[in-house]
Amino acid sequence: MSSTRPVALPLWPMALALLVVSSAFTEARGAPPARPSAPTVKEALTETAYLAGGCFWGMEDLLRKIPGVVETEVGYTGGLFSRPTYGDVSTGKTGHAESVRVVFNPKVLTYENLLEKWFFRMHDPTTLNRQGNDVGTQYRSAIFYLSEEQRRVAEAVKARVDKSGKWPRPTVTTITAAGEFTPAEGYHQDYLVKNPNGYTCHYMRD
Repeated sequence: MSSTRPVALPLWPMALALLVVSSAFTEARGAPPARPSAPTVKEALTETAYLAGGCFWGMEDLLRKIPGVVETEVGYTGGLFSRPTYGDVSTGKTGHAESVRVVFNPKVLTYENLLEKWFFRMHDPTTLNRQGNDVGTQYRSAIFYLSEEQRRVAEAVKARVDKSGKWPRPTVTTITAAGEFTPAEGYHQDYLVKNPNGYTCHYMRD
């Protein structure tokens, strides 16, 4: 009697079917929530501040030289709409302030010292919507905080500056939550590095 060998079925169709079923089951249950991406090394080792105090050319030129500052970028924040241009902001009607994004190493330079020893000394925080010859809301003195801790520190420093008597009038610096920051046009970045004799009304007071 002749015997017939059983035919071996290929395994890949069955594996494919299992994969399809497994995928459908996962979709039915809902994919597991994605884990938040880990901060980059730079983000983990640095802190960011958004500061405004008149024309951002002079502000940036002083801020970038502070020991502990890693990076600076000028731009616009605190306004009514996204992605303004210099032409928009210069009208003084958009609500934006000429600002500087300051990235710094908090182990070298604390946020408190950045404000008290540098920010409140490099501009006049008592002139409303004005700095030197520059007049308009875009030239206001402002701190845009990124956390409740930054808000607490900013308010405490401002109070100490007022009590110090170093300024003849009360400070008018506003302290508000940071919103969208739009980098300024390329020719504004590091302006006084590119134009050493360019305009500035910023200097360090005693």
